Amino acid sequence: MSTTESDDHGALLGPADIRELAAALGVRPTKQRGQNFVIDANTVRRIVRTAGVRPDDVVVEIGPGLGSLTLALLEAADRLVAVEIDDTLAAALPATIEARMPERADRFALVHSDAMLVRELPGPAPTALVANLPYNVAVPVLLHMLATFPSIERTLVMVQSEVADRLAAQPGNKVYGVPSVKANWYAEVKRAGAIGRNVFWPAPNVDSGLVSLVRRTEPVKTTASRAEVFAVVDAAFAQRRKTLRAALAGWAGSAAAAEQALVAAGISPQARGEALTVEEFARIAEHKQAGEAGA
Repeated sequence: MSTTESDDHGALLGPADIRELAAALGVRPTKQRGQNFVIDANTVRRIVRTAGVRPDDVVVEIGPGLGSLTLALLEAADRLVAVEIDDTLAAALPATIEARMPERADRFALVHSDAMLVRELPGPAPTALVANLPYNVAVPVLLHMLATFPSIERTLVMVQSEVADRLAAQPGNKVYGVPSVKANWYAEVKRAGAIGRNVFWPAPNVDSGLVSLVRRTEPVKTTASRAEVFAVVDAAFAQRRKTLRAALAGWAGSAAAAEQALVAAGISPQARGEALTVEEFARIAEHKQAGEAGA
């Protein structure tokens, strides 16, 4: 990293900083945890800018790693909570913050945990989620955080490009599926850019994409619970090539019961899951409830 780059980016980490930190900690990124560290300060600044992080935001970051994005977020937000599962990385991060951004260190909190187990966070409720998510658990972690922390209004996550496509897909798209529908239950979802492989260490063998999720101002209108709607979604996509009448037979108790719920919901029993919106899945769930109530 040149002196000019270092001056331009102040406290942020560059390639040499990342490698030095990793060497000092004896850290070797593992595929098992989907670890690819961002080594480009311009990229983390771009992520923070794209996320629209505001000075009054309380941001939660999942998988901060060595702290590349963490420092850029802390610079822009009011407070930052980072959730890290790795023992070595979790132990080292507060010292990195203290060394490189001491004036903001009191606005930083670390939760040493598996993100899937997190049920509460220290300090004020989070308003934004910004993360370079470990690619092997990106979708379940994202959905868990959106479900657990309704105060999160805006989310920007970096995920594998194909996962970004799936999350942002619309009905009728060939990659539209369970992640698309469930993400749309919570938020308006769209692709927000691409990230090249050369900004990571080690460079992954897949492309990366940014996904923006803005919490729905009005939740999906339905009398069915989220769990009931998601059960329909899971069943509909478990056997993608089947019609909904066949795919939902197990969920409804029989193909005839599935057809009854579909017709009552105004949906063709010959339709397939990839054609339906989240609102239509909710209607199917409601009509199963009605059928059970009348049975």
